[in-house]
Amino acid sequence: MPEGLQSNRTPSPGHDIGQSLWQSCVDQLAQELPEQQFNTWIKPLSAQVLEDFSKVTIFVANRFKLDWVRAQYSGRISALLEKMYGQPVLVELAITPRESITRSTSPSQSAEMASAEEAVAVGVTTPSGLPKNRINSMLTFDSLVEGTANRMARAAAMHVATIPGHLYNPLFIYGGVGLGKTHLMHAVGNRLLADKPGSKVLYIHAEQFVSDVVKAYQRKTFDEFKERYHSLDLLLIDDVQFFANKDRTQEEFFNAFEALLAKKSHIVMTSDTYPKGLTDIHERLVSRFDSGLTVAIEPPELEMRVAILINKARVEGTEMPEEVAFFVAKNVRSNVRELEGALRKILAYSRFNQKEISIQLAREALRDLLSIQNRQISVENIQKTVADYYKIKVADMYSKKRPASIARPRQIAMYLAKELTQKSLPEIGELFGGRDHTTVLHAVRKIGGERQQMTELNQQLHVLEQTLKG
Repeated sequence: MPEGLQSNRTPSPGHDIGQSLWQSCVDQLAQELPEQQFNTWIKPLSAQVLEDFSKVTIFVANRFKLDWVRAQYSGRISALLEKMYGQPVLVELAITPRESITRSTSPSQSAEMASAEEAVAVGVTTPSGLPKNRINSMLTFDSLVEGTANRMARAAAMHVATIPGHLYNPLFIYGGVGLGKTHLMHAVGNRLLADKPGSKVLYIHAEQFVSDVVKAYQRKTFDEFKERYHSLDLLLIDDVQFFANKDRTQEEFFNAFEALLAKKSHIVMTSDTYPKGLTDIHERLVSRFDSGLTVAIEPPELEMRVAILINKARVEGTEMPEEVAFFVAKNVRSNVRELEGALRKILAYSRFNQKEISIQLAREALRDLLSIQNRQISVENIQKTVADYYKIKVADMYSKKRPASIARPRQIAMYLAKELTQKSLPEIGELFGGRDHTTVLHAVRKIGGERQQMTELNQQLHVLEQTLKG
């Protein structure tokens, strides 16, 4: 029986450990995959683990999703489970029994789930001709923890949600992975739908837009495509950097963009870099992106990370002591997604061992993560530390801005990334906004040479290295 479905049988210790194994696998995938992919394909999965751990059966909602998960993710899932368990684990995929779904949901929920799955499987739309809005009702402004890292973006998003079609159109939000960009977009959609239930709202990932353009060309269904996208009141589109090098997609998005602005509909977009930092995107499209308001979301500061942990634990029905939240926040710095993964491990460890949450318990639950951090220094941590030291934004590390006040710290961060990590030059370049490896090599040679000649630079680098090594 899939996890989460009702059962009269008391779970055995093996069952609990098996579910802990599966949850650890899911936590790792949450860190590896883009948020949209994880939420669409991995998060809805449930699993049954045999007590001898010889087989894991993963339950998927329908045949379409089963085939996709098998093709795209089953290999990685098998590898992760083998790594975590220490020996090969047989992974099988199965469709969730319909009677199990019905038992665990109300009749109206069952109908809604079946309808949604049918829409995904065969590409149908609702009777109005619009697809389902794909808004996650859990991602609201109330559930978003505010801090200096996201305060401006949150304020702008709330303004858009309250008075769409006026100021800040389009709203362009950029920043690194797992910082809450997608949460903010869903919050805008939820607020508008709460205030104006009849609004035509759609959240979509850029990859899905690309897919829709391809299908429209193949099937010659551009009238339906235009009706779908040009009639919206609010379009929320994630990760527009995926439009790079896709000329037809960019052309159609430009047309949709113009049509929506003409009818005073609002557009909210996210990206991993600011508009002019996008590569292989048509200039006229970039200029449209930059014509409204562009705001950055930074990695959360310590106080914000503590608040996020306490808030999310409370949502899970658990009170996390502030000193434990502080301990975790000090050790998990990069983004909100990793914080959530750490919290899930702590809660699972606490429940399985029937122990109160404490710093010692958190240390035990996160021992693998802490061990890895003690052995490795991440490029993201280098970027954050150097940005803090030179008082620039972390987003500037992967932007295309070139003033000396930004370019110099960026070169220093590249130099430290080469010195302190095992990353290759191309890998480092990719983490600095998709730069060519020759750019990284130039920075490494330049800073390395100047370090030998400039006492002040050598002292700065020594401070940064000691800070990073802890």
